[in-house]
Amino acid sequence: MAKAWMVRAEQGGRLFDVFKDNGIVAIGWPGVGDLADVKSRKAIAERVAVSWPNTKPQSVAMGAGQLHRFVNEMAVGDMIVTYDPSRRIYIVGEIAGEYRFDPSFDATDPHVRPVKWKGEVSRDLLSVSSRNSLGAISTLFLLSRGVIDDLQRALTSGEPAKIETAATGGDAVEEDLFHSMEARALEFIKDKVNALDWEGMQDLVAGLLRSLGYKTRVSDVGPDRGKDIVASPDGFGFESPRIVVEVKHRKGAMGAPDVRSFLGGRHPQDKGLYVSTGGFTREARYEAERANIPLALMDLDELVKSLLEQYDKLDLETQQLVPLKRMFVPAWS
Repeated sequence: MAKAWMVRAEQGGRLFDVFKDNGIVAIGWPGVGDLADVKSRKAIAERVAVSWPNTKPQSVAMGAGQLHRFVNEMAVGDMIVTYDPSRRIYIVGEIAGEYRFDPSFDATDPHVRPVKWKGEVSRDLLSVSSRNSLGAISTLFLLSRGVIDDLQRALTSGEPAKIETAATGGDAVEEDLFHSMEARALEFIKDKVNALDWEGMQDLVAGLLRSLGYKTRVSDVGPDRGKDIVASPDGFGFESPRIVVEVKHRKGAMGAPDVRSFLGGRHPQDKGLYVSTGGFTREARYEAERANIPLALMDLDELVKSLLEQYDKLDLETQQLVPLKRMFVPAWS
């Protein structure tokens, strides 16, 4: 029976577009070189230990295990999944070829497998247990039967899960428990934020700006002429800096035309913040970089990270939009 694997596109989904556009998945440990003829986990571990002599034995074992699975256990036809945290999208496919060492896509992740991608699945369509399992922090891990069935159902029907699916964390024994808890908690907080309606999302962004010391004016519901929030020291937009904010709360990524439209109504002294819970295309990010005013793009991932950084400074009204409970665990070193 074919297996199913999760391969992370690096921290923050850095390589997601590389994976998608080039039909590949890839993992790191570049110093070990080409492993095409290395068939045992022990031999791979020896290479890892030589390449990184100061690495802890536990980390050597973890790296060797992931490399061995990627090189020698994955098979053509196995399901493969990777994740874009900024858009909260899983892309699903199958392994289409054998392992090769190819640093041309990314020098830090040169161990490559060709993939035939089949489609995308929104995180919102999956059961809570599947989302929990897929939140494990390992670069590479096996998926349970329950998660496989849930992904296939969502890919085929496009309907949200009606019944919870049992799922386990795959290689949980090989990952740091507390980092795993933190990563999974972050994804569930993103789920909570994404469940807000449009007005709630706008109020959340305004509250975040107030926690940073600004006063805000929020547009009424209806045509907003390209702005939802104006933040400034005086609250009226007369004093600098004057930050004009557009909030888009939808599934699709914003493209370059959306960014150009937003920029078209700005004054030379304005600063812009464009928030999109559906993320941004590469073209949109390029458009922002060449804008004639300072413009920051904030996707859901960045919004939630800023929210957590400022949470204790948020006013009560804003905290009630996303109520969170602080939990203490032993520090990891």
